[in-house]
Amino acid sequence: MSETAIVAGPDPDGLGDALADEGFSITRIDGVVSSSLETAGIDDAAMVVLTNVGEASGIPVAKELNPEVRVVVYSEQSLPEVATRQTDLAVDPALLDVSVVAEELAAD
Repeated sequence: MSETAIVAGPDPDGLGDALADEGFSITRIDGVVSSSLETAGIDDAAMVVLTNVGEASGIPVAKELNPEVRVVVYSEQSLPEVATRQTDLAVDPALLDVSVVAEELAAD
């Protein structure tokens, strides 16, 4: 697999590393998501993983730039209502370990 996943926000649980172990090429965004997506390669990305729901405004931007991109939120915090319709998967880290999430995302 040579698909790219953009990991946006802090990644204390290591989901980006787990996705890399599953064969994804990882690009990371540490700053403002909405203004960094193009530089991060959203046009060719298969997935955007958001770990900071404070940056949820980046979700509609990601979908506008690449309607086929899969948006995954991996956070304990609740996602704002405005972003829920464009999010493909939301997972609470307390419920599923990163290895399980990465394996499932790679299988799709």
